[in-house]
Amino acid sequence: MSTSVENFAELGLSESLLKTLSEIGYETPSPIQAQCIPILLDGHDMIGMAQTGTGKTAAFALPLMEQIDIKLTKPQALILTPTRELAIQVAEALQSYAKNLPGFHVLPIYGGQSYTIQLKQLARGAHVIVGTPGRVMDHLERKTLNLDNLKTMVLDEADEMLRMGFIDDVEWILERTPEQHQTALFSATMPEQIRRVAQKYLVEPREIKIKSATATVAAIRQVYWQVSGMHKLDALTRILEVEDDFDAAIIFVRTKTATVELADKLNARGYAAAALNGDLNQQMRERVIEQLKSGALDIVIATDVAARGIDVPRVSHVVNYDIPYDTEAYVHRIGRTGRAGRNGNAILFVAPREIRMLRTIERATRQPIAPLTLPSRADVTNKRVGDFKAKVAEVLNAEGLDFFANIVSQIAEEQNVGAEEVAAALAMMAQESKPLQIAGEDPRPAPAPRDSRPGVFGEREQRKPRFEDRGERPRFEDRPPRSERPPRPAPAGDMVRYRIDVGREHGVEVRDIVGAIANEAGIESRFIGRIGLYEESSTVELPAGMPAEAANALKRTRIRGVPINLRQDEGRPGGSFGGERKFDGERSFKKKKFDR
Repeated sequence: MSTSVENFAELGLSESLLKTLSEIGYETPSPIQAQCIPILLDGHDMIGMAQTGTGKTAAFALPLMEQIDIKLTKPQALILTPTRELAIQVAEALQSYAKNLPGFHVLPIYGGQSYTIQLKQLARGAHVIVGTPGRVMDHLERKTLNLDNLKTMVLDEADEMLRMGFIDDVEWILERTPEQHQTALFSATMPEQIRRVAQKYLVEPREIKIKSATATVAAIRQVYWQVSGMHKLDALTRILEVEDDFDAAIIFVRTKTATVELADKLNARGYAAAALNGDLNQQMRERVIEQLKSGALDIVIATDVAARGIDVPRVSHVVNYDIPYDTEAYVHRIGRTGRAGRNGNAILFVAPREIRMLRTIERATRQPIAPLTLPSRADVTNKRVGDFKAKVAEVLNAEGLDFFANIVSQIAEEQNVGAEEVAAALAMMAQESKPLQIAGEDPRPAPAPRDSRPGVFGEREQRKPRFEDRGERPRFEDRPPRSERPPRPAPAGDMVRYRIDVGREHGVEVRDIVGAIANEAGIESRFIGRIGLYEESSTVELPAGMPAEAANALKRTRIRGVPINLRQDEGRPGGSFGGERKFDGERSFKKKKFDR
């Protein structure tokens, strides 16, 4: 199917979904949505090769929702994701698409969350389950999750599930799904193991491959502000006011309604702003763009589709007031600035829950986006005073001041004050519409993104980058001898050693253990200590004071389909658990095992 689809109505979606998409700002399908939605609506199994940030959530969620029977409050769709963060993100997306579908219920289930809460929600009934493999397996074993009415199965980011050691768990779940159901598999890459799973469990799947946009203009300065402690509108006006090279801006929002509301608010604050959305006819659209070109307007607030094709060289700034749904939209948006050989500025507003999308944009564009410090009250005051002085200096150099100088002298004489006091009174009058000093206090600085701030048992917002994102890995022969390599820094704080019932004979690697613990208990990998990997079992050091909920989640966690049965290590030397993980120790261990 061609990807040149102009609107979602061409894809065969229901009127209620089309209405919702219009309300939340979806106007034109992304390439993966244009190709996948008709295939899934026709009931075919499908393999979609696409990066995160290409709009794939809507590509499988929208057709999935068309099949939901609202009257049947039993799981009819199961979506597996590699991490709790993605599970929550997908569940939130489904909930937003169900805006005009009363009674729809989606339930995210993942490790680290209370079983009691999940059991109550499962008992209450849910149409769609979004979960991580380990917790879904646990509920299937407990028989608290029933898949007898399953119509659709989605494997999201399958290569990530493979990388984190969950692929055996995924197969275990697939084997327990009804024989008749639709399966969609999405993966950025297609390793052999993922291909094997697809061949085994998918029936005559259609394959779709989408390349993610990666090119951005090098001349564009890209920064983000993490939304915190201040209304976005107040932050926007502060930022625009102190930007030295500000000339004109396009501000992107998600909905048509938001373009009008924000334009009205900016006009009330003294900016020359106008809305640009799909409700404007061609004549009105051309008029807005012409006013932006001529300088009659300084700011245009637009939706993605309405802004396409705008080529106005004086646009110095693009502001992503609402973060885009996918990376292609981001690339298109910031391409509106930095034109005609000029430098451009792209500012992105990011809520704490949207940090994952920020990191996705960075990976897709292969460019870092630096944090922006919100201008303080003093910064804004200094800028306003500087502009005011510049205007006064300009008038001082003009002719025809004699008449006004005479008036100032008369006022000074009548009021028995000096000329400076009269000038101060006139300055106060001149700045009434836009005070040189802004009231209120500066908000507290936004917290660092959760993927970089300290914390042991908090949820991770971002996994470690893949090797290709960290640069080329050194060749084996170029690496220093093991004895010369710096030791891995030990985590700060007290550590407790635990024992788990998985080892080399189960095909487990250190990364599998780290991935499972990080995902199920919310412990960042940097807080996981030494890991002893042996034939039948392993040991792992974890921070002391682990919450009971995290410990219980780990006790029920599986790695490569095997329950790990986490418990505190008694420190018995030798045997199956003796020693640290060393090559000599491994040979010694094997010898002891066969000598017994």
